Amino acid sequence: MRIPKAFKNTSLVVGALISLAIIFCAIFAPFVATHGVEQMDMINRFAWPTPGHILGTDNFGRDLWSRLVYGARVSLSIAIISVACAAVVGTVVGLVSGYFGGWVDQLLMRITDIFLGFPPLVLALAIVAVMGPGITNISFAIIIVTWTEYARVVRATTLVLREQNYVQAARALGANPVRILFREVLPNAFGPIIVLASLGLGTAIISESALSFLGFGLPPPTPTWGWTLAYGTRFIRDEPWLSIISGATIMITVLGFNLLGDGLRDILDPRQLSRSGGKSK
Repeated sequence: MRIPKAFKNTSLVVGALISLAIIFCAIFAPFVATHGVEQMDMINRFAWPTPGHILGTDNFGRDLWSRLVYGARVSLSIAIISVACAAVVGTVVGLVSGYFGGWVDQLLMRITDIFLGFPPLVLALAIVAVMGPGITNISFAIIIVTWTEYARVVRATTLVLREQNYVQAARALGANPVRILFREVLPNAFGPIIVLASLGLGTAIISESALSFLGFGLPPPTPTWGWTLAYGTRFIRDEPWLSIISGATIMITVLGFNLLGDGLRDILDPRQLSRSGGKSK
């Protein structure tokens, strides 16, 4: 029995397992969590991992495992919303810019350059500071600082695809530009978009955690990874476990999505496929 090529890609398999585990915990948080997210146990404040609290407790005796599980819901919700919207905006801009070229391309790319000129975290902080905390506002801030990546990649892909024979044939048959873009060009540009989106999930989680760490995320008592990490730094000299576990959770999650993105890139990139095929021969 032959093993599918996808299962031979270590990065893809490991990244998918980590990502699916985090997503599973977020979806089924009420069943995965062992305690209530705000349930306090003052007798066991700052407890290290025990059978009763598998990841220990915080300064209020709240179970750290349960708070991280519920925090995954917040981080993944913001990440998925922001990545999906940024991908749509950036893809449309990239398609239009790459296909039409000329002054349209110049205008859209100069607008993109303006957004790229701002440091991403500083721009996100400014947006959240003006609009206030909340899942919608934080997602909007992340969209503003990440859509340019999709625009650049999709534009470069479209510049190549618009010269292909099937696109030229569709144009010769009188197909309108909208049909050509969404029926001929976009399906063939899905590979880079999917890879960039999978990598973007990790970036969005880091951005949300950074905003929460700096005090611009969702206010407590909402359990977020960034806030848990920030709060743990207050006791890092005496009780470093709180910050270590929170930071490790963010690191492992981002690593999982990055490995998934690397694996998808290897599977979907024709150049990678040709290289692997050449080596196998």
